[in-house]
Order: sequence, then structure tokens, then C-alpha cells
Amino acid sequence: MVVSAAGLQPIDWLIIVIYGCSTLGLGWYYGRRQKSTKEYFVGSGNMPWFLIGVSLFATLLSTISYLSIPGEVLGKGPIYLVSLLALPVSYGIVAYFILPVYMQFRLTSAYELLEIRLGLSIRMLGAVMFLGLRLVWMSLLVFLAAKAMSMMMGVGEDWIPYIVLVTGFVAVLYTSLGGLRAVVITDFVQTVLLFGGAVTVIGVVTWDQGGFGWIPTQWQTHWDSQPLVSFDPATRLTVLGTFISIVVYYVCTAAGDQVSVQRFMATRDTGTARRAYLTQLGVTAVITTTLAFVGLALLGYFQAHPEALGQDMDLKANADSIYPRFIAFHLPAGISGLVVAAMFAAAMSSIDSGVNSITAVVMTDFMERFGYHPKTERGHVLVARCLAFAVGAIVVVGSSFMDSIPGNYTAITGKTTNLLVTPIFALFFFAVFAPHTRPAAVWVGWFFGVLSAVLVAFSGPIFGYDPETGYDPISFQWIGPVSLLVNLVAAYLANLVLAEKVDVRAR
Repeated sequence: MVVSAAGLQPIDWLIIVIYGCSTLGLGWYYGRRQKSTKEYFVGSGNMPWFLIGVSLFATLLSTISYLSIPGEVLGKGPIYLVSLLALPVSYGIVAYFILPVYMQFRLTSAYELLEIRLGLSIRMLGAVMFLGLRLVWMSLLVFLAAKAMSMMMGVGEDWIPYIVLVTGFVAVLYTSLGGLRAVVITDFVQTVLLFGGAVTVIGVVTWDQGGFGWIPTQWQTHWDSQPLVSFDPATRLTVLGTFISIVVYYVCTAAGDQVSVQRFMATRDTGTARRAYLTQLGVTAVITTTLAFVGLALLGYFQAHPEALGQDMDLKANADSIYPRFIAFHLPAGISGLVVAAMFAAAMSSIDSGVNSITAVVMTDFMERFGYHPKTERGHVLVARCLAFAVGAIVVVGSSFMDSIPGNYTAITGKTTNLLVTPIFALFFFAVFAPHTRPAAVWVGWFFGVLSAVLVAFSGPIFGYDPETGYDPISFQWIGPVSLLVNLVAAYLANLVLAEKVDVRAR
């Protein structure tokens, strides 16, 4: 058994510092070549589709996923792997129904399209929701990353604000300097580190066990019941529910999130955008599977060495903390540093993309839309860099409020990111596929869509937790599907009412 009671060693810290400095150097290198906001925000629209695809993956599979997937599989069960079945369906919808329409418009901000079809108020609504979604999401992921890293570093939770500050500063600095091109290149490096760290953990456990005997051959007693279908809305995860929620999430994110749309716009045409999206989903499938096996490997390791777990930790209750603990105390010196660097990379890969996209939206949908135009392109880029730092500061401050959201990492992610993903997508659905829908009806749909998302996400605090399981009475897996359905139906009915009123007045 490999055990290092001392935690991270000097060589580990050296690796982490080298990685952070290299990232800053890359941002500075590309920053010297910035001459326009088009280059800054969309890489001049001709970036390689493979790098764009990997960047899409790195952005959406953050530190939260890097920690939550092993913890979910280890502590709750392997049903999350059903998400892989949803990826081909998501690709078919996005690649052949959404991208051909979107790529007709070469827009810096996706929300410009909303004004073209539905007017200024809907554009402002989409832009504001995106800002709220990504600011909360980045605040959450940097908090969870800092919480995990404080455990690996062997320091108390009072160090979390300082770790948040360093992580946010490095990510924002190289993003503000280098723009989207630096973000995409570093996302590729970060993905390689992330994958390498996960494979290393599997390799160490396999070596310790003398083979793949750690793969479970039966359902574990501490795992949840995860049926194919359940008519009990409190059932935390089902096969069908997981499949539907993942399809909804990927389609809505690709079609309505500026982070995704901005990367599609950085490719040359519809064909390259499709290849970029296929790359994203392919890398997602590989690394999701790898991280799931990390969870199974850790389960086998600590079942074989229960003394290494400690009396204060439990495989089910503390599942999200076991991966960070293994990295810090059960990997050889040097290897721990590489894996911590991977976690650091995963956090920054999401922060950099979010900061760049938020900056693009603020400048395009607010400043430029209402008449602010710097006199020179260099002045424009300078303003963009200042905005990036301001966004980073908001994220650092916002992270201090994230500790109050209940649930494990998977549930917390679902309760925050899914609140606005489907309402944003609904705006694009009406703009692209039902452009004659009245803006007032779209507002009605938005209201009821967001309301239903909040009621499902926080059904436990609102209606009371299930007395038998302690879970929410309505599972978080239904946030996206329910919100989208309610949104579309409410807008449709409101549009019928408005149309009837207009018809009555006309007569």
C-alpha cells in the first residue's frame, strides 16, 4: 500500500508552481499578438476545430465534475455512466438542427440573435440570465476546488479564501492577457493533465491490488437504489431520468450558452463546428468513463485498506472528499503534484472560459449596444482586459456564499447550473424555430420556467425532505426537463391568448 502521511512534498509544490507560471507565460505570449476584439473574443474565427472541441470539453467538465464523478460513483452507484448514452442523441440534435442555423450568423455574442428575432428586451433577458448563470457557476466551482485543495494541502478550511484568490488571479490574468486563443490552448494542456491525473490514480490502485480485482462484481450495500424508471419523484437518480436530463443539458448548453456558442463562432463553418462538437462529446465520453473508474478504483482501494480511510470518514457520507484525500496521502511524491496541478487546471479551464465569455457579453450586449465604442481597437482590448479582472473579483467574492447550498457535489451542480440553462435555451428556441412568438409570451414562459426550476431544485428546503432517504422530495435530475417543458407550454398558451386578443380587437 502506498501511503504518505506527510501530504504534499516540496517536489509537488514545485510542479504546481511551474504549471501556474507556464500558464501565465502562455497568456503573455498571446497577449502581445492581440490587435482586435475579434481576435480577443473569437480567435479571428479560424481556430482549429480539434482545439475548439477540447476547449468546449474542458470548459464544461470543470473541477466540480473532476471531483463529483468519482465521488458519485463511489458513494451512490454507477448510474451516472448512463449519461454516455445521451451523447449521440445530443450530437444529432445540435449538429444537424442547431448549428446549421447558428453558423449563418457570425456574431460575437449569441444574444444578438435574440434581438434580431424577438427584440431588445429578450436580448437583455438572455444576456442577464447568462451573466447570472456563469457568475454563480464559477463562484461555485472555484469554492469547491479550493475546498478540495485545502484538504490535499493539509491546511484548514480557513485557507479556502486564499486558495480561491490565487486560483482566480492566475486564471483571470492569463485570460485577460491572451484572450480566447490563450484560453483554448491552455484548455488543451489542462485536459491532458486532467486525463493523466485520473489515469495515474487508476494505475496506482491497480498496482497496489495486483490487477483489476478492484472492479466490483456486485451492487454495493451502501449504494442507492437506482432503478430503470420510478414514478416516485424523490428517487434521486433513475436510468431514464439521467438520460433525459443529460440530453436536455447538452442541447440547451450548446444552443444557449455563450461559452459554447462563442467557440462555435471561432470555427470556420458549419462542418468544422460539427467536428468541434463531436470532439467535445468524444473527449467527454473518454474522461467521464475514466473518472467513473477512478471512483470504482478508490472504492476497491479503501475497502482493501480500511485503516487508510480513517475513523472520521465514511465511503457514502464522505465520498466527495475521498478522491482529494487519496491524492494527498496515498500517491508518491511528484505524482501528487501532477494530479493537484490537474485539479488546479480543471478549475482554471472553466474560469478562463467563463471570464472571456462574460466579458464578450458585457461589451457586446451592453456597452456597444448602448453606444460605447472605444476610439481604437487597442483601447477596446484594454477595456476587455479590465472587465475580465472585474469579473474575476466578483467570482472571488461570490465564492464565499457557496457553502450554504445543500447536497453532494453532483447535486449542488445540478441545483445551480440547471436553474437557468433551460430558460436561456427556450429564448433561442423561440427566436430560431418560432420567431413569430410574441415577446410578451416569451416573458411569460420564462417566468414559469424559472419558477418551476427553483421549486424543483430547492424542493427540500421548500416542501420538506423525504423522511426515509433525507433527499429532496423532487430529484434534481428533473430540474432541466421540467423547467423546459413548463417554459414552452406556458409561452405557447400565452401566445394563443395574446393572438386571440389581437384578433378580437381587429374584428
